[in-house]
Amino acid sequence: MKWLKIMIQLAVLFVFNEIGKWLVDVLNVVLPGSIMGLILLWICLYTGIIKVQWIEAGAGFLLMYLTLFFIPTTIGVINYPELLSGAGIYLMVAVVISTVIAIAVAGVSTKQLEKKEQAMKEVEQ
Repeated sequence: MKWLKIMIQLAVLFVFNEIGKWLVDVLNVVLPGSIMGLILLWICLYTGIIKVQWIEAGAGFLLMYLTLFFIPTTIGVINYPELLSGAGIYLMVAVVISTVIAIAVAGVSTKQLEKKEQAMKEVEQ
């Protein structure tokens, strides 16, 4: 039963991915279809159209094997070392800077949400 639940939830995530791809094709949006699908999923989760419980196990399953998705990229870099020479330095600097910015934004956002949640708990008591 657990595997059936995970498969259904993976199918829901896949449907959002495909809807995102379709919307990008139809609307000629300059975004990857997968990102459009994630935005749609986020909107549905935020508005309550989709409950977290409906996709939690499937998303957890994907997250458990997330590192496997980076293996082709790593092998590509190993096969093409010229990517890291010359202009590759700029690429590495851009990756490091964007990672630091993403971590900082996530940290600040989490802190603000935590403060807001704490304030709401104090108001309830």
